[in-house]
Amino acid sequence: MMFRICSSLQRSASTAVKEAKRFYSDGAKLVTVTTDDKTGVSTLSLNRPPVNGLNLDLLQSISTALTTLEKSKCRGMILTSDNPSVFSAGLDILEMYKPDPTRVKDFWTTLQDTWIKLYTTSFPTVAVINGHSPAGGCLLALSCEYRIIVGPKNTIGLNETKLGIIAPRWFQDSMRNVIGERQAELALTTGKMFTADEALKVNLVDEVVASKDEATGRAIAFLSQFAKITSTTKKNDKTGVSRGNRQLAPQQQGERFADFPQLHQPAQSPGGTWNVLRISEEEVGQVNNFNLKNIVLS
Repeated sequence: MMFRICSSLQRSASTAVKEAKRFYSDGAKLVTVTTDDKTGVSTLSLNRPPVNGLNLDLLQSISTALTTLEKSKCRGMILTSDNPSVFSAGLDILEMYKPDPTRVKDFWTTLQDTWIKLYTTSFPTVAVINGHSPAGGCLLALSCEYRIIVGPKNTIGLNETKLGIIAPRWFQDSMRNVIGERQAELALTTGKMFTADEALKVNLVDEVVASKDEATGRAIAFLSQFAKITSTTKKNDKTGVSRGNRQLAPQQQGERFADFPQLHQPAQSPGGTWNVLRISEEEVGQVNNFNLKNIVLS
């Protein structure tokens, strides 16, 4: 077993649901942003203990930070984690268990908006993956132009299949755009978590380094290449040539999809592009029988 959700989550999902309030934001700062005035490079660090689970509050904080950076004419951004062992453990399961209808709509809409906002920034972005990065954490990294992982123990991948879940189509397309159709097919159907070296071999990451400090230095070096490239040129290249953005079109045309995910049952919006997950009442019971310490993320 290469990685287990940290000890504070080592209890059954049903117990976690009963204690749901402790996982929602209490107003604490969920992200921190620092900017180097000389280079214009900002660092956005995720800070939602214990594992940077992507709940509505954290997603809203990321989205707000990205909007602020766009307005500040940011020259580049490093996305990383304040947690030394987890980049992000992915979507917070509590957002998908017997949710409030309004909140769950806001959750999925905000997730999609944040993904697109990160994917289409006018400034270059680098993911410094200084911890394990399964599922939604992998999606955040895939949305950046460049990915640097701290090896050798950290892992990354869309492992939803191993949890009995189908990754949304836009998760899948993000991986296909980076590692290609065949490698993505193998990774998605097996729920593979790549080691740092394996991720490098399939181009899921661009570099493997020994420490976060080294990764940050390499990230700054990459971002410096864009110093003389206009933001408009870079954005057009990112969303056009290098990204093959077929999955972004519905959102740009005003279509929205914020349906509630369920296990095993994929669904599509009327536009036919968004593919999300649903959890039935019966299948939630199956999730409750899981002990999170036994969920293998590799």
